[in-house]
Amino acid sequence: MSARERILQLRRELHEHNHNYYVLNSPSISDYEFDMLLRELQELEEQYPDMYDAASPTQRVGSDITKEFKQVAHKYPMLSLGNTYSKEEVAEFYERVRRFLNEDFEICCELKFDGTSISLTYADGRLVRAVTRGDGEKGDDVTANVRTIRTVPLLLHGAGYPAEFEIRGEVLMPWAVFERLNEERARNGEQLFANPRNAASGTLKLQDSSVVAKRGLDAYLYFMLGEQLPAEGHYENLQVARQWGFKVSDTTCKCRTIDEVFAFIDRMDVERKNLPFATDGIVLKVNSLRQQKNLGYTAKSPRWAIAYKFQAERAVTRLNEVTYQVGRTGVVTPVANLDPVQLSGTVVKRASLHNADIIEKLDLHIGDMVYVEKGGEIIPKITGVDTDVRFMLGEKVRFIDKCPECGTPLVRVYGEAAHYCPNDTACPPQIKGKIEHFVSRDAMNIDSIGPETIEMLYNYGLVKNIADIYTLKAEDLMFLPRMGAKSAENIVAAAQASRAVPFERVLFALGIRFVGATVAKRLARAFRDIDTLMDATAEQLVAVDEIGERIAAAVVMYFANVKNRELIAQLREAGLCFEVKDDESSSRSELLKGKSIVISGVFTHHSRDEYKAMIEENGGKNVGSVSKSTSFILAGENMGPSKLEKAEKLGVPLVNEDEFLAMLEQ
Repeated sequence: MSARERILQLRRELHEHNHNYYVLNSPSISDYEFDMLLRELQELEEQYPDMYDAASPTQRVGSDITKEFKQVAHKYPMLSLGNTYSKEEVAEFYERVRRFLNEDFEICCELKFDGTSISLTYADGRLVRAVTRGDGEKGDDVTANVRTIRTVPLLLHGAGYPAEFEIRGEVLMPWAVFERLNEERARNGEQLFANPRNAASGTLKLQDSSVVAKRGLDAYLYFMLGEQLPAEGHYENLQVARQWGFKVSDTTCKCRTIDEVFAFIDRMDVERKNLPFATDGIVLKVNSLRQQKNLGYTAKSPRWAIAYKFQAERAVTRLNEVTYQVGRTGVVTPVANLDPVQLSGTVVKRASLHNADIIEKLDLHIGDMVYVEKGGEIIPKITGVDTDVRFMLGEKVRFIDKCPECGTPLVRVYGEAAHYCPNDTACPPQIKGKIEHFVSRDAMNIDSIGPETIEMLYNYGLVKNIADIYTLKAEDLMFLPRMGAKSAENIVAAAQASRAVPFERVLFALGIRFVGATVAKRLARAFRDIDTLMDATAEQLVAVDEIGERIAAAVVMYFANVKNRELIAQLREAGLCFEVKDDESSSRSELLKGKSIVISGVFTHHSRDEYKAMIEENGGKNVGSVSKSTSFILAGENMGPSKLEKAEKLGVPLVNEDEFLAMLEQ
């Protein structure tokens, strides 16, 4: 068998295994065997680049080349559905359809998935385009991101599909994935997603499809459009779509009477609590495509379909205790510990109380029967107290005044809702959180040290602050639980390699309050070395572009702490970079000084991040939106239409990729 034939064979096998695993939930080979086949295909495709195929299983991993999404007009408008909230309104819809058609009809009942709508176009059995709903008339082309979703077939199974057709559905984030993602964001001190719908929508619009690939999105398809569809019935078309490889919900069914519709509603109102994804209602559609056409549309929605919305799920359970968590930045969050209760597919034992003001407003007492909601499937929260059933009233819940981890008196900044622990050099959760931040990808990038390893190193007394990472020796590590010689050597080697990280990233890695990656970069370039920065006054800091009083105060406070200065001395002794190097300075120029530049479109020679770096290295400023103060737009292919329109209106010039690079060469 030739290499080219092997490539085609591997693609067929991997598509089949992918479908078995993600859609049918019935894997036929192990994960290791799948990975070995995928690796073989990747190596062959690298050897034969002319065999590139966008539908290859290797394309599921995504790309880190950033791009803006171009807008695409929908061939068939994506209209919204009218909503109903009671069985009476459902009966009225059913009666309207009956009167209009004056003949027998069937209703297809489906779950209303709580995700983000997507339209997929297939030509000759291949996925060619994926477009978001947008405004219903046009949406964003997110094909590169959708290719990473394992339940979306890149090539269809079997035969008999139209030469071209469209199928619509919902991109979802399963509960398990959502909870894991929020746990990661909490560890990193990032804002949590409110619900799986927001998480799925936000993920689908990420500029980096390699990150989308890691998020674990899912997709259910529920509506086929086009010429020469396989059947005259909507339900029947979905069953054929299932055979072609699409993921179609098993709960979908046909009903012939209003009583059968009500029975479906009642059944799903119970079963939805056990589903692995969020759902907020049921969609009812007239099944016959001929009858759908006869019923037609209003200006905003089809007359042949309607959505029934479930009531927000609420349960009553007992409040047993309020505990307090300390985050990386010292913010203290109260958590209600409850008798277990089931809500929206998960067993809820804990709910956030957010801050002291919320606790006081609810007038909580230990032992209270509290109302817990996932309204719109959001993170569990306590919305009220059933005061009528209070019996032997327990102690009133009052927000603590000392850190639960280290005993330090808490601080509340005027105008902020949160309390925080100021003991950032000796409070265990803050120390471990700072270490996690320090080793993260955008900071020191010591990828051999993850959260579990940090916990173990801290508990065994090997790492008490970020500087201790550079004192680790392989022989001290290899005898720890689940730590072999190779893993120990990798940690030491990764720490050694991180000594080459530039000053701006070291500054970001310190975890100074309010100093993100961009602020760290501006401070490093303004003050050039750590000694000058440590001695800077608040006035000198505020004089730096985009550094406000809050950031300046946090920087001054950080360096005023003797322990922080001692830590920096340890890191300097370990060999970390605390000044802007001469080679970094020599690569900079003032060519773009005073210019505000917008980047828009898809580029050939460099990624967007690389162009942003070039702009900053030459004294320019990256801005996200077009205004009268914009100097020019670095414009790639498929530039966003709204930016283009605004640029033309304001007379902002466009500079293409080649012109920009030539400008820098001068």
